[in-house]
Amino acid sequence: MQAFPQTPQVRTLLLTDLVDSTQLVERLGDTAAAELFRAHDRMVLDLQQRWRGRLIDRSDGLLLLFERPIDALGFALDYVRGLRDLGRERQLKQPLQARAGLHVGEVLVWENSPDAVRLGAKSLEVEGLAKPLAGRLMALARPGQILLSATAEPLAHRAARELGERGELLVWKSYGRWRFKGVPEAQEVFEVGEPGLAPLRMPAHTPKAWRDLPLWRRPVALAAEALLVAGIALSGWFLTRPQPAIAFNERDWVVVGDLRNLTGDPRLDDALEQAFRISLEQSRYVNVLSDLKVRDTLGRMQRKPDDRVDRNLGSEIALRDGARAVLLPTVAEVGGRLRVSAEVIDPHTQTTVYAVSADGRGVESALGSIDTVTDQLREKLGEAMQNVQKTSVPLPNVATPSLDALKAFAVARNVVNTTADREQALGLYRRALQLDPQFALAHADMARVHASLGEVALAAAEWRKALQFPQRLSPQERQWIELMLLQHDAVDAYFRKANEYVALYPDDYRTLSRVATNIWHQRNDFRSAEAMARRADKPQNDGLGRVRYMLGVYLLGQDKVQDALLQFRKARESGFVGAGELYARAYDALGQAAEADKTYFASTGGHNGWQGDAGVVTWIDRGDWRKAGEAARRWAAEAEASGDTVELLRARAAEASVASLGGGGNDAASKRVLLESAGKWGAEADAAFPPTSTEVRLYAGLLAAHAGDRAGVDAALEATRASPILRDYPTVAQLQQVLLAEQSRLDGKPQAAVERLAPLARQDTALVAVHWALMRAAAASGNPATAAAEARWLATRRGRVFAESTTTDVLRFFNAAVSRQAIEDAREPGGAAPRQ
Repeated sequence: MQAFPQTPQVRTLLLTDLVDSTQLVERLGDTAAAELFRAHDRMVLDLQQRWRGRLIDRSDGLLLLFERPIDALGFALDYVRGLRDLGRERQLKQPLQARAGLHVGEVLVWENSPDAVRLGAKSLEVEGLAKPLAGRLMALARPGQILLSATAEPLAHRAARELGERGELLVWKSYGRWRFKGVPEAQEVFEVGEPGLAPLRMPAHTPKAWRDLPLWRRPVALAAEALLVAGIALSGWFLTRPQPAIAFNERDWVVVGDLRNLTGDPRLDDALEQAFRISLEQSRYVNVLSDLKVRDTLGRMQRKPDDRVDRNLGSEIALRDGARAVLLPTVAEVGGRLRVSAEVIDPHTQTTVYAVSADGRGVESALGSIDTVTDQLREKLGEAMQNVQKTSVPLPNVATPSLDALKAFAVARNVVNTTADREQALGLYRRALQLDPQFALAHADMARVHASLGEVALAAAEWRKALQFPQRLSPQERQWIELMLLQHDAVDAYFRKANEYVALYPDDYRTLSRVATNIWHQRNDFRSAEAMARRADKPQNDGLGRVRYMLGVYLLGQDKVQDALLQFRKARESGFVGAGELYARAYDALGQAAEADKTYFASTGGHNGWQGDAGVVTWIDRGDWRKAGEAARRWAAEAEASGDTVELLRARAAEASVASLGGGGNDAASKRVLLESAGKWGAEADAAFPPTSTEVRLYAGLLAAHAGDRAGVDAALEATRASPILRDYPTVAQLQQVLLAEQSRLDGKPQAAVERLAPLARQDTALVAVHWALMRAAAASGNPATAAAEARWLATRRGRVFAESTTTDVLRFFNAAVSRQAIEDAREPGGAAPRQ
């Protein structure tokens, strides 16, 4: 070991400590933690080279030596920011932070010999009083805080201009004189940091560090003073009792007004307004009223959709839709800098409650400034800073660093919300992706456009492309896309993911509504679908009319026909003028065919009467098999011309239903054609919607069972025996059970059929076909009471007959036929026994 020099040298020491590093390793596990620390060490090496530092020691923290305080400060600032970015990149549940202490003083420095280094010694040794003082400052610091001694602060402060623009934004604070254990004299302590990153708060006392206060400010004296002051203050408080400036609670709503762009740069108009929304919508504490909802409310106010949402108009929208605050963003040039600011407005008084801002250099700083502003807003509205830091992903990561790409994206969203021009919107999204090929949100929005038009395969492809860039999606957007991709896979997996998602994001009303629809389609569970939909029946929902319409459907499925009609009417009053068939079916359930026609034609414009599958169901239910056949053939021709394989299979099922159920008797040819069609086009149909071919094949078997065709039942069961759809889709699995029961009945074993079907029939989710098959099996087994009860069910549960939905909805034709037959049987003298 070489002898160390006898003359001390003046050096700058920086000590850092990684906060909660042990717990971090326990939470991540050894492998993930090792990968994180390797990335950390690479960052430290880069910063050393940039700021000319020499690493002396490293464990949970760092000890570095610098020639100048400004280099040590530059390292510390970059290190704090780098840790934050590293934590966000790795999606850690807690912020990645360090404490830092910076001091200038005399130290003894010597190098160990090569032999000593080989034996495990450090290459450089540093000792002296400056080292423990830097350590005391580091231990005193809060997470993310950089504390400086009185020696280091003026030297670093004077040289801050060497840090460029960032040096002008730094905040310097003095926390007075402190006593440190083992250090004879009191030391003045300073903090320096960047707003939004540094705590900029007085450190807390520790057993090894405490403030050096004058006698009159020490605890005993303060206690007496406090009693006197408290008495006066308490009296005053009871007299004035100030209320909070704005009563904002978790999951309350805000209206975002139109951004005021005072820069004259048109690139910022739509782009920054969209960026502001994207950044704010990451919060699970603050809910943002959607653009669509604002437009809808403007319409109800008889205002133009493009009217500027300012303080007055935003406040009126907030009061109508139950929002607690209005946010007004602004971008302007102030003193050569680009300033992004936002005001929080109380809609009741239209006064500004809070105002926050962030400055930057040039247009490129705008996205970072928006992040800073929205973080401040969330904290002002009551969200814990820890949650803000945990859930905020920087805009360049969660959206795009390209303002031009963001502009194209924002205009595309506006097109979707206003004109629904598919090609224009998709073209703008493609332009955004040309400018930023990793713009995951653009892929996700394209998927939404395709999904809204029923283009399932195209939507899935775009969602998968979005997931190729998970670091460019917010946690909510990523989970939502994963949920969308699961909705055409295994049902149980989808609903597990759905339950997780709605627990985290209970105010995502569109998703709640979609999950309710899938409960209806995939589980035939009207009660649960209603419960889920009611969670979305809120005034802030931009799809409120559709939710109320679907509530009507779920109530109709429970045969609460009058309640269903009330919801259908409320849907119309909310502005929903879309689908009207099931609204009309409520009147069919009541036997009011004329009112059903009137309601249906009001939603379709009255053109050409009942069309497509709705026409087939109507004429089957009304006993006009000729018109039912014409409607089925016309529908099949249109589907074939359009090239829609799924629709063509459904139309073929309608044709087979008319031929088999409509007085034509056992039309074996029609059922065989249907079975062959499902095989011929099955792969193509399944690519669009996986359960299609399996359900259609089983439906062909059901028609065969209705006609007593045992060979047709066997063929359908054999064709679907190995299908995974039977495992994953409950309604399809029920249909298989019906065919197995019919197989037993046709084999002369009706009691076995009863035993198979009775447990299913007792469930609210049982298909109409289950009740029909149980009626036949019970009659054949000599149990007329059960058979009669099931016949009454078919004749009277008319709402359920019409509202039942399966994966491809081909059972609707069968349901209408067997329900109509049950009604006719009941009208026969003495109430004829159910037909077998």
